[in-house]
Amino acid sequence: MAGNPLIQSMTNSQKQDSRFGRFGADSATAGQNYSAQPHGYGTGYAQPQYGQNQYAQGQYAQPTAEDLNSMYRAPSAGPADTNRLTINDVIVKTGLNLGLVIVGAALGWFIPILMFVGVFGGLILGLVNSFKKKVSPALVMGYSLLEGMALGGISVFFESVYPGIVGQAVLGTLIVFATMLALFRSGKVRASSKVTKVFLGAMIAYFVFCMINLGSAIFFQTNMRDFELFGIPLGLIVGLLAILMGAYSLVLDFTNVNEAVQYGAPERESWRLAFGLVVTLVWLYIEILRVIYYARSLADD
Repeated sequence: MAGNPLIQSMTNSQKQDSRFGRFGADSATAGQNYSAQPHGYGTGYAQPQYGQNQYAQGQYAQPTAEDLNSMYRAPSAGPADTNRLTINDVIVKTGLNLGLVIVGAALGWFIPILMFVGVFGGLILGLVNSFKKKVSPALVMGYSLLEGMALGGISVFFESVYPGIVGQAVLGTLIVFATMLALFRSGKVRASSKVTKVFLGAMIAYFVFCMINLGSAIFFQTNMRDFELFGIPLGLIVGLLAILMGAYSLVLDFTNVNEAVQYGAPERESWRLAFGLVVTLVWLYIEILRVIYYARSLADD
């Protein structure tokens, strides 16, 4: 449900599941005023519109004064009572999965061969988590651990070429995340249907480029990212565009979290939202790592 291929497909599967209703970055409410009446995260959670409630249509007797007093004395429902999603649920699950990414990265750093296990295993679990209608915490955590192994192996290679580059990439990722979160919370940045359409088109183009680059590397032993345009490596240009897409993907992730909490999503959905954030942050880290690599290569020439 985030703004990347895996999360976008997850959002679509959510729309088809009547148990959860509809919410997501590409919904009709994205970027609009959330003070309007929600049109339903799920039939069991959304509030009915005035006049449509069966109790307001005369099917049942009006409550007595004693009933009303009992209702007012009763404690209000909280997250523990309703099992509804809260922001803290998302923060905790995201922190847990990022911790697993770090553990996996440490394993991949000291045992680089695990990178291949992480790449293929993470890809498989990523697709499973994206299309699985009922989110599985075990599979989400497994994805985070495997993705960390992949990052560890990749990072140790770049670090061997340019010492200190991994720390720079981690810092860059944190800066992008904190900046986009601050802009989103201030209301200065919001997801819109027009920008999201452009984003999805750019994502398709990016995916096609990656597939062509992979085929070129396998069959012709060439890397299209090393080609130059006006003396600038194509990889640097593509990387900068990917970072912009990753930043907007974070906005879509924040929008998903905001809508899920407001529409009363079940607490279990915090795992799906955490998965989306981890996917985006991993993608951002890799692209920032590449951009720094190309920038330092140019500086050495």
